Amino acid sequence: MKNMYDVQQLLKRFGIFIYVGNRTADLELMEMEVRELYQSGCIQIQEYQQAVLILKKEIRLAKSERE
Repeated sequence: MKNMYDVQQLLKRFGIFIYVGNRTADLELMEMEVRELYQSGCIQIQEYQQAVLILKKEIRLAKSERE
């Protein structure tokens, strides 16, 4: 997993599509869903860690662009 597209494909594998129109909110919801998938045992720890790192980076970028 290398980028946001890969994270979206991971979520899509489980039928999860997120779009509320606010980039930061979308990313935060994706992070919550990835965490839920991991806690449910649906994804491995490596997938979880990579996805969260990518999402945290994207959230940081989205917040800095708004300022």
